[in-house]
This record gives sequence, structure tokens and C-alpha cells, in this order.
Amino acid sequence: MKWFIALLGLMTLACQHPNAQNDLTLTVPNDRPYTIEMVFDGVQNPWGMDWLPDGSMLITEKSGVLFHVKQGNATEITGLPEIFNWGQGGLLDVAVPPDFAQNKWVYFTMATTIGGGEGGNTTLVRGQLIENRLDSVEVLYKATPNVPEGQHFGSRIAFDQKGHVFFSVGDRFHRDQYPQDITVDGGKIYRLNLDGSIPQDNPFFNTPEANKAIYSYGHRNPQGLAMHPETGVLWEHEHGPRGGDELNIIDPGLNYGWPVITYGINYNGTTITEQTEDPAMQQPQYYWVPSIAPCGMAFVTGDRYPNWKNQLLVGSLKFAYIEMLQLEGTKVIGRQKIAENIGRVRNVKMGPDDMVYVGVEGEGVVRLKPL
Repeated sequence: MKWFIALLGLMTLACQHPNAQNDLTLTVPNDRPYTIEMVFDGVQNPWGMDWLPDGSMLITEKSGVLFHVKQGNATEITGLPEIFNWGQGGLLDVAVPPDFAQNKWVYFTMATTIGGGEGGNTTLVRGQLIENRLDSVEVLYKATPNVPEGQHFGSRIAFDQKGHVFFSVGDRFHRDQYPQDITVDGGKIYRLNLDGSIPQDNPFFNTPEANKAIYSYGHRNPQGLAMHPETGVLWEHEHGPRGGDELNIIDPGLNYGWPVITYGINYNGTTITEQTEDPAMQQPQYYWVPSIAPCGMAFVTGDRYPNWKNQLLVGSLKFAYIEMLQLEGTKVIGRQKIAENIGRVRNVKMGPDDMVYVGVEGEGVVRLKPL
């Protein structure tokens, strides 16, 4: 990686649709320059990261290792259940809940083979972090069935301030079976109470035969999930097929369309569907054509980057940069590249020091340090 002092660059693409707005230019002025500073280079695929109250980091390595990084020193956390490291699956996200100081719980999404049969599926797990081991590990939710395909596990975790945990599960490469069926897992956002029980006000709690944990459906492969720090609105992004990556606001019980409506096509260039809209399905807040392969998402908080505050950062695996989307309320009104050529961005989050942290495949975790 080239370590450099970076300034913002503008990106303009051809207009595709009013929601795509790909002809936008960002009106936020260029922010101060920054350096890209290595934080931890001992991880090859830094899928998830979060912080403990003391400012130390938890970082997941997709192959199945959980690191605790404190003052530059890394320790491997023991006690994780067996990980199904296959294709896009493995040890995925890690998230520290708001009440960690009271109970020491840490939440993870991972691929496991629990339940038997060929293959695996996405699982939400929590464990109590005692020194450098996990105790009292519990499986809170296991998506079923296990399937042998190695694609589309999701998965990200987010918390609200009301005692709920949200997490995503991809369609597991079974687009015609799972995303539109609320009786089965796959292609969904889920909401549970922190102890794994299902909230009685979930949208399908009283729907016969429905999976009561489902919060929204019709998703493809969600790898970005973030709660707006001021409004409490849940935002999500997901990989489209060839084109059609989506940014969505997640509301309870809504259908986000996949694969009935999409702005993407198959990777071989053939058509998935002629439909891009349906009155019973949600349009994205924004979509990308061409796809950027979005991964990781964070709202800018704090005052270290004054002109970026409250804007939305999205990592790009495909084009090796971070995209900043300028918001006016919930409307995307501009877009801008930052940290160009940084590498395949697997995750982007705001740290407790109000700096932007980036998980880069093959490099490790870095941060953007304003000069």
C-alpha cells in the first residue's frame, strides 16, 4: 500500500435513475488532509471490528481468529465456537453492545455447521469476555437450512438504544427461494432482544407460519448495517448482482424487492428481471451502477473531520476506496471518494477517538489521521 497524504476527489457518473443520482457532485468543501496510519497489520481479512470501553479493539479475522488489540499489542481471544470458513463465510462481524460494562457480553456473526446437513449458514452468537477468553458462549440465532454454497452469508450487527440487536443474513445464493419467503431464513434483516428472545412487536410476530425474528426481507447480501447516531434510523447496504448495489433505510416489515425488482443484471450479462419498481416493494435510497461492492458502513461523528460530520462512509471492495455519501435528511445529494487506492475495503467504522478506521484486505486495520 502506498502511504500518502490524501485530499478528497470528486467522482461523477452517468445518471441512471432518480434514486441512483450518479451525476451528483458533492458540495461539501474539501476537508483537511490526513495521513493513513497503520493500527494493526497482523490480520489478513479484517472482517469486523469494534471497541471496548477502555479503547482497545476487537478485530475478527475471517478464517476464525479474534484479536484483542491494546496499545499496539495483540492477543488472540479463545473460546469461540467452531467456525465454518468456506467461501465468503467464516468469522464475520463483532459488536460490543451499549451495556457491555454491566455484563461483558460481546456479539458475533459467523458461519457455522450447527444443525447438520451439508454446508453451513450464518449464526448470531454472544459470549462474555473475561480477560482474553469467551465464557458462557450462547447461540442466539442460527439461520437454516445449511447449504453447501459459499456465497452470501451477510453479515453485520447493529444495536439500538432500546435493548435490541439487529443482524443481516444473505440469501445464501438461493435468490429464488429465500428472500421473498418470510417463513424461511435468508435475504433478511433480523431483530432480537439482547438475550436472543424475539420482541413481541416484531412485524411478523403474530403472522401465522412466519419467522418471527424477521424485521425486513427481500435482501441479497447485506454487508453494511449502521444505526444513525442522532436519529436512530437503521441504514443498510447490500451487494447487487452486476450493478444495482443498494443503500436502504430499514423499516419494520417492508419488502426490499430482491430478486423481483433490481437495477442489476446477471454476471454473464443476461437479465434477471425487467422490473425495477413495484408498488409493494421499497425503492433504495440510492443505488450504484456500476457496482462498487460495498462493505462496511459508518456515519461520521465527532469533530476531527468537520466537513464530513454526519455524512455516510461506505467501503468499496471493488474499487479500493471509501465512498462518502452526502445526506440531506435521508436523501443522498452527493458522493465523493476518499482514501483512494487504499486497497479492498472490508470494513469502515468510527473509533472512540473520532477517527475513521478501515479494515483493508491483505494489509490490516488503518486509520485516517487528520494533520
